Amino acid sequence: MPNKFEAGTFDCIVIGAGHAGVEAALASARMGASTLVLTLNIDMVAFMPCNPSIGGPAKGIVVREIDALGGAMGKVIDKTHIQMRMLNTRKGPAVRALRAQLDKVLYQQEMKRILEEEENLTLQQASVDKLIIEDDEIKGVITQVGAIYLAKTVIVTTGTFLRGEILIGDLRYSSGPNNQMPSVKLADNLRELGFDIVRFKTGTPPRINSRTIDYSKTEIQPGDDVPRAFSYETTEFIMDQLPCWLTYTSPLTHEIINDNLRLSPMYSGADVGPGPSYCPSIEDKIVRFNDKSRHQIFLEPEGRNTEEVYVQGLSTSLPEHIQHRLIESVPGLENAKMMRPGYAIEYDAIVPTQLKPTLETKKIKNLYTAGQLNGTSGYEEAAAQGLMAGANGAARALGKEEFILGRSDGYIGVLIDDLVTKGTSEPYRLLTSRAEYRLLLRHDNADLRLTEIGYDVGLVSEKRYQMYTEKKQQIDDELQRLRDITVKPSDEVNAILAETNSTALKEPMKAFGLLKRPEVKYDQVARMISEVELSEEVTEQVEIFTKYEGYIAKSMQQVERMKKMEDKKIPHDIDYDAISGIAMEAKAALNKVRPLSIAQASRMPGVNPSDVSILLVYIEQGNVARV
Repeated sequence: MPNKFEAGTFDCIVIGAGHAGVEAALASARMGASTLVLTLNIDMVAFMPCNPSIGGPAKGIVVREIDALGGAMGKVIDKTHIQMRMLNTRKGPAVRALRAQLDKVLYQQEMKRILEEEENLTLQQASVDKLIIEDDEIKGVITQVGAIYLAKTVIVTTGTFLRGEILIGDLRYSSGPNNQMPSVKLADNLRELGFDIVRFKTGTPPRINSRTIDYSKTEIQPGDDVPRAFSYETTEFIMDQLPCWLTYTSPLTHEIINDNLRLSPMYSGADVGPGPSYCPSIEDKIVRFNDKSRHQIFLEPEGRNTEEVYVQGLSTSLPEHIQHRLIESVPGLENAKMMRPGYAIEYDAIVPTQLKPTLETKKIKNLYTAGQLNGTSGYEEAAAQGLMAGANGAARALGKEEFILGRSDGYIGVLIDDLVTKGTSEPYRLLTSRAEYRLLLRHDNADLRLTEIGYDVGLVSEKRYQMYTEKKQQIDDELQRLRDITVKPSDEVNAILAETNSTALKEPMKAFGLLKRPEVKYDQVARMISEVELSEEVTEQVEIFTKYEGYIAKSMQQVERMKKMEDKKIPHDIDYDAISGIAMEAKAALNKVRPLSIAQASRMPGVNPSDVSILLVYIEQGNVARV
């Protein structure tokens, strides 16, 4: 046992420097809290153990929301990506999403530099073994070497490192991702403190050498040829992009897997935690979708200065010698050389219903958790939680108000509410279908939804806020101008309408009404009236709001109705067992989660509308029994 010594005092300590940890630390420091980041390996800051890509449906919108709240992820992506694509461009604005393939090493280096240069932030390499708890309140941490760091708040963001175990065939050994050192003593400490812990699993595919791939047998997947960015502040764009490549599994691939399924830890009878169903291994795909003759395999470069290629779609934990055969069975990879084998990793996660919407634990005051530790999968979900936990940890340390986003504010609000209200039986992945207000929560309007909120909290700079207010004013002014200007029938106007096969104008019409036509674009209406110089971002918002005005208004009405239920608070110490008429299953669920509002209670599994009605009447009567 090492000798203990006092090493420093801070407002907030962040344990871990993955995607959750870096955003937590930066948010805390930006709000003015003295912040210490302790990480197992300082060279692994913001490391991407799986695919070096960020974004896609729902996830890409989360990155925009992080940026709108002053986070770093979007800015670093814009500086370090090797490819950028907008997905679902032929669909409506609610499902469009940006996705970037990143240079893994450059992303790490840039994020580490940002941490090192941030005021109020200290980055240090150390392994935390124990949390210091007094009277159910966090006081600090103790490291492996006996260093005692004291703090008003602590945020645990340990990712998949807690009692991590690598699985390859029948081989199982203690390890964090990518053969890093796991965190075992801290995992044991959380169990000793009485937290409800589950074992989850995730995995990653092999990496192969680009020089050994026959790209002539694959289909090129280039990036967009127009400038794209995740951050609203980005002004310089990377146009020198690297392509990805598409190939498919073959009948031989399926034969190899079926013949060796018993060697996979997931099918051998080994005791393995559940993995993310939306990101299955190749073994799972073959078993679950046995009617499909082939599956997509994307070959994605891991950076500009490496030959390593990520084989997306071939995630596996089969023995290494079988992995070699799998790779060689894929068209274009017949002679490919594997540089790293695929593996599964099993790890400890906290049951997230033990958390408040601020991500503070209910059991230990001033202790927060964020990221994959809370049962999620994905860099984006982790970063979003980190930002929120960091903001709330700093707010508590500095005596400020807590910070909670609602489901109508952003996908971040949906993510956290789902976790703390419903929990999760597998690593949670954010999907557009999880958001009931997805028409409001779009890729294009994250700054309009969240910048002012972030500014009021202290996360957004004055300069960034001024940019937002100017943009918002331009949008409002142009919408009003379109409502005021009347377009009269003329040969010139009807010629423009004919370009889009739109009906000719026979009577005068407001420009706003013309733009409501599905086939008419803003730039065409602008040609009919006196043009003003506006950015593409502004005109995009004008067009979307005009065309979807009715749908947006209807969604806002739903939001207002739900907010009334959110405003109906439930006393934190209410005795649910004393309420007659509520089903036993509902009482058990309510006692476990202890929702903050009637709205949160209504979203809980096991709580029916009749239970919610009885609870609402009981609270409004005023004679509330307390535990």
